Amino acid sequence: MADRKSFLKSGHKGSLFSAFLYFDMSFMIWVMLGPLAVLIAKDFEMDAAQKANLVALPALGGSILRLVLGYLTDRIGPKKTGIVGMSLTIIPLLVGWKLTDSLADMYFVALMLGIAGASFAAALPLASRWYPPEHQGLALGIAGAGNSGTIFSTLFANRLAQYYGDWHVVFGLALIPLIVVFLIFLFTAKDSPNQPEPKKLSDYGGVLKQKDTWLFCLFYMVTFGGFSGMANYLTLFFNTEYNLNPVAAADFATICIIAGSLFRPIGGWLSDKVGGIRMLMLLYAVIGLMLAAVSTLPALAVTTALLFIGMMGMGMGNGAVFQLVPQRFREEVGIITGIVGAAGGLGGYFLPKILGSLKLSTGSFTPGFLVLSGIALSCIIMIYLAQREWKRNWIGEGGKVGAGLYLDGGLNAEAPKA
Repeated sequence: MADRKSFLKSGHKGSLFSAFLYFDMSFMIWVMLGPLAVLIAKDFEMDAAQKANLVALPALGGSILRLVLGYLTDRIGPKKTGIVGMSLTIIPLLVGWKLTDSLADMYFVALMLGIAGASFAAALPLASRWYPPEHQGLALGIAGAGNSGTIFSTLFANRLAQYYGDWHVVFGLALIPLIVVFLIFLFTAKDSPNQPEPKKLSDYGGVLKQKDTWLFCLFYMVTFGGFSGMANYLTLFFNTEYNLNPVAAADFATICIIAGSLFRPIGGWLSDKVGGIRMLMLLYAVIGLMLAAVSTLPALAVTTALLFIGMMGMGMGNGAVFQLVPQRFREEVGIITGIVGAAGGLGGYFLPKILGSLKLSTGSFTPGFLVLSGIALSCIIMIYLAQREWKRNWIGEGGKVGAGLYLDGGLNAEAPKA
């Protein structure tokens, strides 16, 4: 109870709520092609690899543009960056609604939907900069729970397309929540007074030279990349493997996505309590084992249960990674958020490519899920090896917030008081 009261008093609730809404709406738009791909593929007669490309391109666009929004967040602040991001998101929605009549057009829309995915680089710093180190996991978990927006896409996109008899109209309807959230964000979001000094491009180079940057990129590629990639691909998977119709396939995908979305704050909260290192090692084991079991392609109910648990692990892992990141890179949180977020987007790009390409070449989803399982399990070894150096320099036991020093850009600085 005391921890909850401390959390509520320590930050800015309006900004935390705005960050959540911005992230939630952006995720809904970012993954729209996941469920709609089943219907779009019928119009353009796409093979397994082309379907995978279509649902992977938003992740690639988000990965690239997160670096841009991360830099803007550092220069002009997260609120102005969020306003720019939402304004530009209108473009692919209008094009998808009124101007798409070929697969090439759809590839353009898919790539541009990455603007919505790039919201990560502004939404999380907006929340993070208001809260002290001991509440970072929970604050970022709440803001990051906006990935629940994927649920709205998988639950309603194909139903709306079926109701109106045209998948194009779904892009137009998405403009409504975008405008509503834009107005709420405009009047309730507020940049923290504790904004770091704007960084130079050379500062990005300094962060990229540190091996911890690349480790966190890999870890987030597996957790966030796994979640976003699965969110985009599962409708196609259920449709192809179990012959479900577009609406039913999206409904089964929704069941799995709910786990990853709703458990992210719990992952952040538990990481605050027991440490992000302990949480990540456990969660990667869960993810790896669940994906290995899915590779056997059991009955639909069993597969759904396994994916539910696996995506729950991915969602909680997202919160755990970002319990550690602000501790390691406190003064470069805008830079590192963009870089690590971009890596997560790349994970979301490669996952459908792996599953779709191996399905096309082997005729089965088994090899793809086995590859993904092996990647997740290998992260356990990497964390085990890295944590020995981390404990000496910047982190408490198991990944809890240390009471001593923060390592930031190669320099030690006194940890801020709560």
